[in-house]
Amino acid sequence: MRTFRLLSFGLVAVLLSSCGYEQSSITGWNYNDPKNGGFQKAPFEEQETGPNLVLIEGGTFTMGRIEQDVLYDWNNVPRRATVSSFYMDETEMTNHHWLEYLYWLDRVFGLDYPEVVKKALPDTLVWRSKVAYNEPYVEYYLRHPAYRDYPVVGVDWLQANDFCSWRSDRVNEFILIREGILEHYVNQIGEDNFNTDAYYMGQYESGKRIEGVPDHDPNGTGYRRVKMEDGIMLPKFRLPTEAEWEYAAYGLIGNSLGERVIERRLWPWNGHALRNPEEKYIGEMLANFKRGRGDNMGTAGKLNDNADITNPVYAYWPNDYGLYNMAGNVSEWVMDIYRPLSLDDDDDFRPFRGNVFTALEFDEEGYLMEKDSLGHIPRRTVSEEENIGRRNYQRADNINHLDGDYSSHIDASHWSPSYEDGEEAPESDYMYEYGQKSLINDNVRVFKGGSWNDRAYFMNPGTRRFLEENLETSYLGFRCAMDRVGSPVGLGGRR
Repeated sequence: MRTFRLLSFGLVAVLLSSCGYEQSSITGWNYNDPKNGGFQKAPFEEQETGPNLVLIEGGTFTMGRIEQDVLYDWNNVPRRATVSSFYMDETEMTNHHWLEYLYWLDRVFGLDYPEVVKKALPDTLVWRSKVAYNEPYVEYYLRHPAYRDYPVVGVDWLQANDFCSWRSDRVNEFILIREGILEHYVNQIGEDNFNTDAYYMGQYESGKRIEGVPDHDPNGTGYRRVKMEDGIMLPKFRLPTEAEWEYAAYGLIGNSLGERVIERRLWPWNGHALRNPEEKYIGEMLANFKRGRGDNMGTAGKLNDNADITNPVYAYWPNDYGLYNMAGNVSEWVMDIYRPLSLDDDDDFRPFRGNVFTALEFDEEGYLMEKDSLGHIPRRTVSEEENIGRRNYQRADNINHLDGDYSSHIDASHWSPSYEDGEEAPESDYMYEYGQKSLINDNVRVFKGGSWNDRAYFMNPGTRRFLEENLETSYLGFRCAMDRVGSPVGLGGRR
């Protein structure tokens, strides 16, 4: 992992003073020169790799599954798509990671806003069954150290997103402390906590040191806060899109010759077997899944995957990207809203359904709104009025874009007999008739991969299922992703 050091700012300053300033290629004026106004060009090579992240080199692949659709869903037929390079956690988030999150929330918000902590608690009751003795998991699975390296479950989609936001701020705060820009300030309470957006917008002052990034503005104080243009802080953590998750799971980088994929993979590994073919590990299960009714782990003395429920996140072999458990252990949340035939309407570049465009919120006098009681900068959905004349979008909420419209590939008449060509498109709830014809609405999210409680069929990366975003299960977890900015492969990659 490349470590960016703020010392480089000082080094660059010395070099510039001794060897001359770098000049603009369009104006000839010096960069970083107070005599010329002080426009700065920060030293930057490439994006730092955050903790637990793996760089997934993007590319094109066949998204969807081509094997027999035993459920006859026909909701993920093959199509070509391109995914940009991005970062993804090498493992699922664990119970220990979540306890770290809960501890921070309780320390910062527990006194004044206990509901924040309560909202973040996983639903441990997901382990209960009317005809099974699972009470020990209810009590022990989340908090006992024996399960600390096991994937966290009982977390809904909304909670997973909140975790990603929290993690973004904690990682960026650590980077600023590491670079000597912020003091280590442990007494953060309530809104007085580090938030990346609030810091960028000048609404976080606690712990800020006067000696920060050198400022070459002749009218400045000599130092300033970090800006995005400096490239010091990382982009935000988030859930991966469905396309990103599926692409990363296949790990085709280890199954290609030049630009030719030698063989389409059924699993995140080569071949059609579920056991390791290597002589040293021959016969050992490559993932944690359910072989059949009543068989979660095999016979005593020869457990075939050494797991009755979940297993530690490093218990099995990674795929060719270095990602663990992209098949089995727990299924995983992704960003996308579920639609059975999104594939017909999604873009072929970075496909995703679920965009709701937002903007910063300003008061009547044009000033940025103050951060809220939790330290977050308010945002609002963009209005149709401010989008008049735009060609790429007109409304903020695009969840239902082309969803049953006449211009869509989906024939809405199959869903609503009263709908005729040329009529106004029906609303999604009417189209799918949630609770009558389907369980599909605008709050249903996709989850991917098989789990300890699933048969092998669901471990194929092309399978997709859905669940309400506010529901939890004992077999559904998540991992985070992050955008890759700049070069898809980095300075050490191919040119």
